[in-house]
Amino acid sequence: MVNPAERMATYEELLQVPDNLVAEIINGRLVTSPRPAPKHARASSRVGGELDGPFDQGRGGPGGWWILDEPELHLNGHVLVPDLAGWRREHMPNLPTTAWFEQAPDWVCEVLSPSTARIDRVEKLPLYVAAGVVHAWLIDPDLRTLEVFENRGGHWLLLAAYENDNRVRAAPFDAVEIALSGLWVD
Repeated sequence: MVNPAERMATYEELLQVPDNLVAEIINGRLVTSPRPAPKHARASSRVGGELDGPFDQGRGGPGGWWILDEPELHLNGHVLVPDLAGWRREHMPNLPTTAWFEQAPDWVCEVLSPSTARIDRVEKLPLYVAAGVVHAWLIDPDLRTLEVFENRGGHWLLLAAYENDNRVRAAPFDAVEIALSGLWVD
C-alpha cells in the first residue's frame, strides 16, 4: 500500500485546483500559490511589455522570440508555470497546439513574492536548469532587484544583479535597454 504522503500528484488533481490559484507539480507534489498580488503583476506585465515589441514582434529590436505570460511547462515530469517565458523562434518555429509546452524555453522569468520566493529559487530554478533552460531572471518587486542567470554546464551562473531605477541590458535581451523604474510600484 502506498503512503498517501508519498503518492505522486496527478495532472487531473492539478486541473481540479480553483482558478484563483496557480497550480504546479514540483518534484511530485501539487503546489498551489495565490494569483499574483498587484505589485507582482505590475512587474511581470511591465517586463513582458518591455520585451514584446523588440523581441516578440521585432519592433525596435531583433525579433525572433515568442514571449508569453504564465505558460504551462511540462518538463521532465514536472508541471511548472513561470511568470514569463521565451523561446527563440529558431528553436521553436511554431507554437504548440496543446495548452502546454513540452519544449523547455530559452528564458524564464520568475517575479518573487513572499509566498513564492523560496519555491522559485530553491525548487524551480534547479528544475529549469536540468531541463536545459539557458537564461533565467528573478525579479523582486519588494527589493526592487533583477538577477540575471545563465546556464553554464547545468549550473546557474549569476551574470549580473541590478537594482532600483537602473537602465539595463540583460542577457539574453541585451540588444535593448530596459528601464527598471517601470517595473516598480512606488
